[in-house]
Amino acid sequence: MRFGYGTNGFTNHRLDDALELIAELGYDGVALTLDHHHLDPFAPGLARRTAQIADRLRSLSLGVVVETGARYLLDHRRKHAPTLLDDDPSLRLEYLRRAVAVGADLGAQAVSFWAGSRPPTVDPGTAWSRLVTGCAVVVDAADRAGVRLGFEPEPGMLVETVEHWHALRGLLGGPECFGLTLDIGHCQCLEPDPVPQCVAAAAPYLVNVQIDDMRRGVHEHLEFGSGEIHFPPVLRALSDGGYRGLVAVELPRHSHAAPTVAAASLAFLRAADEQNPPHGPRSAHQSATGGENMTAPIENAWPKPDAGQHALDLRAAFAGLPCEPWLDEATDTVRERPEALAGLFAATARHCGRQQLAAAPGWTADEAARTILLSALQLPEETLITHVEEAYTYGDAAEKRAVLRALPLLPLGDRAVPLLHDAIRTNDPRLLAAAVGGPYARRLDAAMWRQAVLKCVFTGVPLDAVHALRERADTQLMDLLQEYALERRAAGRDVPADAVALLQGHGTKEGGA
Repeated sequence: MRFGYGTNGFTNHRLDDALELIAELGYDGVALTLDHHHLDPFAPGLARRTAQIADRLRSLSLGVVVETGARYLLDHRRKHAPTLLDDDPSLRLEYLRRAVAVGADLGAQAVSFWAGSRPPTVDPGTAWSRLVTGCAVVVDAADRAGVRLGFEPEPGMLVETVEHWHALRGLLGGPECFGLTLDIGHCQCLEPDPVPQCVAAAAPYLVNVQIDDMRRGVHEHLEFGSGEIHFPPVLRALSDGGYRGLVAVELPRHSHAAPTVAAASLAFLRAADEQNPPHGPRSAHQSATGGENMTAPIENAWPKPDAGQHALDLRAAFAGLPCEPWLDEATDTVRERPEALAGLFAATARHCGRQQLAAAPGWTADEAARTILLSALQLPEETLITHVEEAYTYGDAAEKRAVLRALPLLPLGDRAVPLLHDAIRTNDPRLLAAAVGGPYARRLDAAMWRQAVLKCVFTGVPLDAVHALRERADTQLMDLLQEYALERRAAGRDVPADAVALLQGHGTKEGGA
């Protein structure tokens, strides 16, 4: 499991301090509630502030989900008002549009939102009509931004159960970007099935998971062990269901003791997770290094072009490592049962670690192992792409990167080019580098490839990470780089040295100097 913590449980901390604490405690991510004290979406300079938070999240190796549960951001007199059910939902819609834009800029796993409670003066039919209309606006914004939505059933609101969520999704026409945010405590509070069964049934639709303890019939977010939920089978159900996103602690009323509560929460969840590891006990290597919490060394952030060895060569790099038996078993399982890929793909870093492989320079163990698993899928092209797309779409940043690096080894033709487009649109330079760093990038058309090269310059990805750069660089790219250099010089800023070298190598006088 990849555990996160909600910033709505750190409301007495500055956001930067909260992020630092969450990372220091060992969490893998953060559920960021956009509020007046934490990345206020209505304050000036939103784009600049969002870029700073994106950089901070990357530096701390934290994944992120954007949450929209700010209590008094929109109306300082009425909690959570206005909602999509009110007579005038325009301010709520603007908040959600901005949340989608922030989610896109942060590379968020999902943007989460909910229905709101039905006003007493609004009949149920009108409330549902307003909800569908408002959600359609948010879906349109998310589609255009390439962001996944997680709609949360909430006790006491118009949509309070997973069954209600299915009804809403149907009324919207089943949009691809419209996923489910599931709060584990809410399952205990009011769902008819036991919590593990509720999780298993919801698994195909999950894009975001919140976790807390709770008692039947009482909507109160409790610290773990204070409620009625037995968590090991719940975590097992998430793992078996193939969920690979953040599982973020949701304790919004515990900010007064946030560092202590956050530390205790992670210890509890890790202990619960260890009671039923997804694929056998952890290796000695992982116990010594911390397994899933390992981060790749910085020198491996930019794989050199053409580092894509054949999957068999990558397999040889694991010879004698503690995780070798697990990798062999996992590879055989995927070959025999392709549907097992999702769970194994998520568990790979836990079993193999994230250290660099001495026998495969430029590869981390989790990337190489995931590439081996993808290469083990012996499926027709039209079926293979479905598994590859799911591994990318529902994966965290490390899993997405592994998919991108595996593409040159998979018989997919042009079918996976949309994944490159998605990576290029993100603001994660590691995904961008993986998208342009291998021979599969040759399948990008000239216009998109030029855009990717320019984005490398903008985001600091070294140009020597771009596959076949000098071979593909053309006059149009040089013109774009020259224009960029002129703008930088006019603003009194430096031009990246590798961009200067590329311009000079093509006989262009950089920056008009």
